[in-house]
Amino acid sequence: MGAPAERSVLLVVCGGIAAYKALELARRLREHGMRVRPVLTAAGARFVTPMALQALCGERVSGDLFSLTEESEMGHIALSRSSDLIVVCPATADILARMAAGLADDLATTLLLATDTPVLVAPAMNVRMWEHPATQANVATLRARGVAFVGPEHGLMACNETGPGRLAEPEAILAAILCQLDEDKPLSGYTALVTAGPTHEPVDPVRYLANRSSGTQGYAIATALAQAGATVTLVSGPTTLPDPPGVTTIRVETARDMLDACQQALPCDIAICAAAVADWHVAPSAQKIKKTADSTPPVLHLVPNPDILATLSQPSPNRPRLVIGFAAETEHVLAHATAKRLRKGCDWMVANDVSPATGIMGGRENEIILIDNAGSAHWPRLDKLQVAHRLVARIAAFLHPAQAKPDGLQT
Repeated sequence: MGAPAERSVLLVVCGGIAAYKALELARRLREHGMRVRPVLTAAGARFVTPMALQALCGERVSGDLFSLTEESEMGHIALSRSSDLIVVCPATADILARMAAGLADDLATTLLLATDTPVLVAPAMNVRMWEHPATQANVATLRARGVAFVGPEHGLMACNETGPGRLAEPEAILAAILCQLDEDKPLSGYTALVTAGPTHEPVDPVRYLANRSSGTQGYAIATALAQAGATVTLVSGPTTLPDPPGVTTIRVETARDMLDACQQALPCDIAICAAAVADWHVAPSAQKIKKTADSTPPVLHLVPNPDILATLSQPSPNRPRLVIGFAAETEHVLAHATAKRLRKGCDWMVANDVSPATGIMGGRENEIILIDNAGSAHWPRLDKLQVAHRLVARIAAFLHPAQAKPDGLQT
């Protein structure tokens, strides 16, 4: 039996300050054994050099539509059909507009128009440019034509503005590429339910009870599950994160909404409750609660919210084969999380220390303890997407013990 065929990506690097991240993406793709053929636009060459791109890709950089050498053999046609996937990173507002309009005035747009290869774009631009109706119309047009998107993310950009428009991190783009290429699908045929983010429990029309969860870990888990081949439903509380590629995302607000959406997503094989669900709600006031000079603070009568994790863990015909909960603790992490696993009835518990000094809640990294019936394993501090991939690898090993690969962690 021969070695598997090398997968090939055509990487189109456009102009934008985020172009430097395309170099890291190229390196990561090469680490995954892929051939990376680079195309650099004229604007892109103002931010990264052809030499740097060529060194990281190990391939000659293309950029000239009118190259006598390349075009003597119809180079733009050959390039457009030479790879398994075309990735545009960063995808500026300009190239999205030219792709939507079907323009072909340079090598990048010409090969994108001449291709029947799947295309994945990673947008990056100023928040106002991303939110402009023209850009959103172009995105809708490209999505309707089958172009896949990863990002943009919400965050601080080089222009010192904050909002959606930041290029997705190389790890997230890599995950989307692997998903598009159908690489290594140990969870193919399985269905998964993931909850993520906070819940907002209204107090009145303008106030609510909530917590500091960003939803990043849950979204990363949904992404990793989809990459592994699972059919994923993500039930998300209010976040600023874009929908993960290849995932059905259901947006909710309250804990009761989240439970309803989870129950509608059953049956499934895997349930991962990563959401930071509010423990209580109140009967909200129909009008804004007013503060007056002589008024006393209002008394909020807290009512327990439904316990989503415990409900999904109860024995029933629809109980998932594997139910995983999260325990965000600020002290005695292992003891509290171990007791919580037994109390809720779930199979595994993912515990982490969310004390303010750790920077974990709302941050990009996580440090977890995985607890199951056999004991516990302390994982090193990792990027949340790396945590997600390790967790998915453990899930695959649980479901397919004969195919399990050692991950270097001791339980």
